[in-house]
Amino acid sequence: MPPYVAPVRDVRFVLEEMLEHGSLALPAFEEASPDLVEAVLEEAARLAGEVWALLNASGDHQGCRLEEGRVTLPAGFVDAYQAYAEGGWNGIGVSESMGGQGLPEVVASAVQEMLHGANMALALCPMLTAGAIEALAHHGSEEQQAVYLPKLVEGTWTGTMNLTEPQAGSDLSKVRTRAVPQEDGSYRLFGQKIYITWGEHDAAENIIHLVLARKPDAPEGNKGISLFLVPKFLVHEDGSLGERNDVTCASLEHKLGIHGSPTCTLSFGEGEGAIGYLVGEEGRGLNHMFTMMNEARHKVGIQGIGVAERACQQAFAFALDRTQGRSPRSGRNDCTISDHLDVRRMLLSMRARTDALRALALYCAAQLDIARHGDSEDFRKTAQARVDVLIPVIKAFSTDQAVEIASLGIQVHGGMGFIEEAGAAQLLRDARIAPIYEGTNGIQALDLAGRKLQRDGGAALESLIEEVETTAAALKESVELAELGESLADGAVDLRAAMARVLEAGADPERGADAVQAYATPFLSLAGHVLCAWQMGRAALAASAAQASGSDEPFYQAKRQSADFAIRQWLPVGRAQRAVIEAGMESLAGFDAAVP
Repeated sequence: MPPYVAPVRDVRFVLEEMLEHGSLALPAFEEASPDLVEAVLEEAARLAGEVWALLNASGDHQGCRLEEGRVTLPAGFVDAYQAYAEGGWNGIGVSESMGGQGLPEVVASAVQEMLHGANMALALCPMLTAGAIEALAHHGSEEQQAVYLPKLVEGTWTGTMNLTEPQAGSDLSKVRTRAVPQEDGSYRLFGQKIYITWGEHDAAENIIHLVLARKPDAPEGNKGISLFLVPKFLVHEDGSLGERNDVTCASLEHKLGIHGSPTCTLSFGEGEGAIGYLVGEEGRGLNHMFTMMNEARHKVGIQGIGVAERACQQAFAFALDRTQGRSPRSGRNDCTISDHLDVRRMLLSMRARTDALRALALYCAAQLDIARHGDSEDFRKTAQARVDVLIPVIKAFSTDQAVEIASLGIQVHGGMGFIEEAGAAQLLRDARIAPIYEGTNGIQALDLAGRKLQRDGGAALESLIEEVETTAAALKESVELAELGESLADGAVDLRAAMARVLEAGADPERGADAVQAYATPFLSLAGHVLCAWQMGRAALAASAAQASGSDEPFYQAKRQSADFAIRQWLPVGRAQRAVIEAGMESLAGFDAAVP
């Protein structure tokens, strides 16, 4: 299989020419420069391509081993993680006050994409640690921050998120893990958590588990859930490690993909109880954990983009090498399959979608930078409102598309794609988990169409639609791009109409909840298609401007081709979701799954 090459040029196009390095203009990043960002991207590309990517297939074949409660990672994974941590990559987007590099979130997100494209199984480890850092930075006590954050930021310790239990999947109100108060202010935890990503491994000195649990006298439901910090090894006051805590890896899951990532069942309190410490306010655990989950959901979307990029690279390499059939252009019998228009359709579809998803995810990351560091409260609030709307779209739409893109990659390979040695199958197997974890994509759709849309009457999404219309108007001003502008404007009309329909249906006192559930998934798909097409419209404008300035770099023509395909051939597929919503919910409401 071809080597993975991190898409530095594509990322720089988004950061420099579409976003115009807006994050670097924020007060928090005044010392950063475009040259520094370029250097960071180049170094990250080397780590991703020359170290992490080389272990992707072998990690998949070997998997992880569990012996006497201890997990051994695939060969090379420990060294690869240490190279990452020692290079300071774990703290790239963390503020300097907490020991990080203090670079913008948009840069950290770009680096994350490269790592996930190189080795999704390995990249899951720092992704979860980043979420733990975010949760403790927002909700941890000063003492907890002083003891745990430095080690988490430098990557010496890693973090996990412990939500799911055998009887409590997505419905966290049913969490039963108990946290029994102790006289010294600590707690003893008893219970079992399943599907814990990187819950036990040998790559770091310690693992910091953030665990949802209930005090014995806590009320039922979400209000009884608190968040606890449970280290694998207890930590002394001076920061040194003590004895092993009462946390045991009971089993490793046998998964469809990401075999190099240890997904564990963790047992808390097989003995006297796992010692843990309350994080934040009692009874607010779910709220505090969502700080971590929102971070993770954005990164899961980026994870999907990384896998999609690698699928593109492998499909293009195969199509340019495999000879078969007669060329429709030259008539030669020894043409590569990239000459066939159906194969070109698949390749261009893969490339255009990946470009669009990347641009939208990095736009969201730039809005995160503004939400955290903008120079006015109104500026920060507006950006945060956009982030809140965009995160469920990026998580769900990007991962759904990544599965389709990886599947197309197999199709480009033909029969060879179905053979594991070609490497295309692993990407599909790995990508398939992303629409499921960190909240299934159905839950993301409900979050968008229900919670996010209903709470502000669609104001935040409306502001994004207005941006779409502004871009459409700019495209119409160009003779060459006018058709793209017309198509994009039509997409904006559809999204606004669908939003009005969902808002109206959601306000129905009798059937509103059912209507939101019925319309949520097609609505998110429509939003994803329109917002991605918007980004590709902006890409077309940026590429056209570069060409008008005299650049004859083929890169810009390729970007315009991607934009043309995304807006004129991919967007119409998404626009059809308006008709799905307008068809109503009667078939779903009347469906009885028990009737054969």
